[in-house]
Amino acid sequence: MQITDFKNKKITVMGLGLHGGGVGTVRFLSSAGAKITVTDLKSKEELAPSLEKLKDLKNITYVFQQHRPEDFSSVDMIVKGPSVPWDNKQIKLALENKIPVEIDSSLFFKLCKNKIIGVTGTKGKTTTASLIYEILKLAGKNPFKIGIGQTSVLDKLKELEKESIVVFELSSWRLSALGRYKISPQIAVFTNIYPDHLNYYKSMEDYIADKKNIFLFQKKENACVINGDDESTKKFEGEIKSQLIKFSKNKISEGKAVYLDNDAMYFNDGIDEKKIIERKEIKIRGEHNLENIMAATAVAVLMEIKIEIIRKAIGEFSGVAHRLELVRELDGVKYINDTAATTPEAGISALNSFFEPIILICGGSDKNLDMSEFAKEICKRVRNVIFLKGQATDKIIAEMKKENKYSAWKNLKIFESMEEAVNFAREISEKGDVILLSPGSASFGLFVNEFDRGDKFKEIVKKFR
Repeated sequence: MQITDFKNKKITVMGLGLHGGGVGTVRFLSSAGAKITVTDLKSKEELAPSLEKLKDLKNITYVFQQHRPEDFSSVDMIVKGPSVPWDNKQIKLALENKIPVEIDSSLFFKLCKNKIIGVTGTKGKTTTASLIYEILKLAGKNPFKIGIGQTSVLDKLKELEKESIVVFELSSWRLSALGRYKISPQIAVFTNIYPDHLNYYKSMEDYIADKKNIFLFQKKENACVINGDDESTKKFEGEIKSQLIKFSKNKISEGKAVYLDNDAMYFNDGIDEKKIIERKEIKIRGEHNLENIMAATAVAVLMEIKIEIIRKAIGEFSGVAHRLELVRELDGVKYINDTAATTPEAGISALNSFFEPIILICGGSDKNLDMSEFAKEICKRVRNVIFLKGQATDKIIAEMKKENKYSAWKNLKIFESMEEAVNFAREISEKGDVILLSPGSASFGLFVNEFDRGDKFKEIVKKFR
């Protein structure tokens, strides 16, 4: 596929959205000379932030609050938003009419001539991909972040140079399109698997099937990094045809691996063991972040980056926005933004990252996930809990009621705004506390997305005097 293939083609972009991906897709297709129709169920007013970023583009047709059949049956291509299901009736209509359906990720992979490092997993994708980027940058490898956080995808193609290396964060949704076209990145990183998006997938098996596309179509000379401690990823070993490297919190004596031993991180190339970094030199909090650092290190050693560069990059890495992010310390209280914790497992990891007393702000909308373990950890680890309104909140409270300690909780507070929740948290806090936003739940309903949720938390906290 060539960029020139899009010239004068009629292309429907399904889902402009507010994350930035849809804007990037439209800008790319417009610059390639396509005739674009953008269709979205949201209103013009709801999409105003994205439309503002496209106001300089001409000859784009916008269809708001509906999807017209003709935009899916009489065009040359559909580019759907990653979260639009493949069994959506408009997408099925396009496929029945033999119209190709793409996602930004599948188009990027088809058009990109550079080496791609793909990173997936339920937790840790963004932190791992960001650290890989920082290591490569320090090594002078001219890396590019693609799909990490709210960065867009297709409009980055024109910025790539011949020697650029792409670090691409791949959700299960973006991987679903790669699977349809039998594409995998040259280096694949699989951090872990936990239940997620079960409001979208019919089963965990369907979710895992999409995730596995990151390595299923690799060649023998490619490489795959997997979590040697995760029961699900360990089961994939027999399906991986490329060079395999594991990471683990326990020493691995056979094969290539990155692991922890005696409070230090090591790489074993199958012959020699080399120390990478002492654990005490690592800045970012959380046991789960040790896994992310090991995964990134595995990629770095695969790419023959010098140990001293890897050590320096890890030592300087202070984490990623919205993930255990210290917003400020005021009156002896730390305010931590962990809004990217959209699953109960991520919420549990956050709770286990602190020794200080915790005032937890959690809850929100439901992704059909089991909240029982999160509720147990809240009862065990948290001094006070404050909820954001939503169906996931109702599930967490129902599970908390099954715990013996539940009777100690008085007048659980549920708020419909971040401002009310944070103000109340401050009111009940004491010196030495941590006020932790780690919802363990999705954000839709009260917020535009999880980043909007985190930004609102930060804005409120920064205004405190």
